[in-house]
Amino acid sequence: MKKFSTRFPIYAAVTLALVAGCKEEETERVFVASDRPAAYVYLKTDDGTMAVCDSMARGCSLEVIKDTREKSDGLRYVALSDKKSKRYIREANVTGDSAKVVLETTVWTRTPASVLKDTTGVGIGGFASKGEELQVLGYDRLLPDGRVYRYKVSFLGNEGYIYSKYTAFTIDDALYRDAVQDSIHSKIRNPFGGGKASGCDWFPVEKPAFKDNVMPQPCYCLYLNNGWGILNNIESYIEFAKTTKINAFVIDIKDNERPGYRADAMKKYSPTNYSRANRDGIKQYGYIVRRLHEEGFYVIGRITCFKDTYFVKDNPSSAISEISTGDPFFHNKAYWPSAFDRKVWEFNVELACESIRRFGFDEINFDYVRFPDRMTSVEHLVNYHNRYEESKVQAIQRFVAYACDAIHEEGAYVSIDVFGESANGGYTTAYGQYWPALSNVADVMCGMPYPDHFANGFYGISKPWNHPYETLYEWGKRVVKKQKVTPSPAKVRTWVQSYHVMHHVDPDGIDYNAPNVEKEIRALFDNGLDGGYMPWHASSTLERYKLLAPAFSIDYAALEN
Repeated sequence: MKKFSTRFPIYAAVTLALVAGCKEEETERVFVASDRPAAYVYLKTDDGTMAVCDSMARGCSLEVIKDTREKSDGLRYVALSDKKSKRYIREANVTGDSAKVVLETTVWTRTPASVLKDTTGVGIGGFASKGEELQVLGYDRLLPDGRVYRYKVSFLGNEGYIYSKYTAFTIDDALYRDAVQDSIHSKIRNPFGGGKASGCDWFPVEKPAFKDNVMPQPCYCLYLNNGWGILNNIESYIEFAKTTKINAFVIDIKDNERPGYRADAMKKYSPTNYSRANRDGIKQYGYIVRRLHEEGFYVIGRITCFKDTYFVKDNPSSAISEISTGDPFFHNKAYWPSAFDRKVWEFNVELACESIRRFGFDEINFDYVRFPDRMTSVEHLVNYHNRYEESKVQAIQRFVAYACDAIHEEGAYVSIDVFGESANGGYTTAYGQYWPALSNVADVMCGMPYPDHFANGFYGISKPWNHPYETLYEWGKRVVKKQKVTPSPAKVRTWVQSYHVMHHVDPDGIDYNAPNVEKEIRALFDNGLDGGYMPWHASSTLERYKLLAPAFSIDYAALEN
């Protein structure tokens, strides 16, 4: 276990100090200890009682007068040697051992959370449910305000580390419920089996802001798949982007059956992904991210999570499987790892962290952060291997929280791709995406409201795919409502349709040319959804992007002012 280090030498030296301007008295160096992040400092009143006058974060080093004790209300106090009006701290709140400043022996889980095996990786050793009693065995370090960063805990035969932000000092605080949030989300229906919205966690989450990694606001992005011909042409994409308002790139790290480079995480968890990845990928990604940074672009790495045929091939026990045979379930032209399975979590998050460390990605964008869609008619035929008896919406929210914790450690942000449907009011989706639950824990929400994915008549619009502004404007209105009921909402940066209307939707659908892509983006900004855009065009060809250049050459944020 790491020891807490302070700015002061760790010792209990005896020194001489002038106290209250009178005589020399022996002092000793001690540390503030407490079962809470801070301990009170007291001032002795005229009637001899002690009154609180200040507080000090535990772990702080200070000098007290040696062998001087005062009693008040049956408690013993030690005088501080600080040349001010005589102040005191309780004797129980000082120690000569800097490793013994954390006094709590028990905490309780306030927010259901993964318990990590150690402090050096992303391995999951268990799961702590809300209200779980955790025995404190130690901690990794203290924050400047005296809070523990991560506790080492024991519970139900498990040991591991949990972030203190997910714990409470009392069982009553651990069972925290927000009456307003309960009222809002308890009304959300669950007609498709995705889970009750009220079962998600609604404690506000502090969003990070990294000094050395500033996210552009808004982010005007280009998407690049990891095809050899695309990535090897990065200089041409850079040259093009500099003629527009583009300030960020999204680059595939791993898509289903398209791993980008031979990552150590792939070698460890999915040898098939490793063997199918580009042999020169490490060199290629290193060059691309470096060049993009040199030119001032923000760089986002995209990883598909719970649609990964190669991972399932290597880890069939982690897959959604057929009840009748036990074999992995093939659906929508792929095999799907179960989003309940923690090994899948570890793989994708370890790959993300490795990519940040190796290449310097500023953000990780997770796609397919969901269970398979179109499963309603076959739910009874499959086994999701739901070890912790979670609902789908709970599992997806908890994965995102776990991923954010690990990726924030690397100094990068996390964005989550969600179906446009997740912004609809009144119900949770069948595949586990509930907008407010994910927005509460993620840094950026990336909806995918492609107009040709909306049914004819949706929002009262005939052929929504032929009305990009109206469709995105109506969708955006609903996102705004979802954001308002989220305790700590994420930024919103939206994928916009940049491909022709699919032929099976409407052979006479409009071309999503520059004017129509511009209409989509304007609709978002007209709703105040000003986090930016990402054009979805799977082939990501430069020729197509050049045709869309007029839409990419507008500073939409400036138009709002």
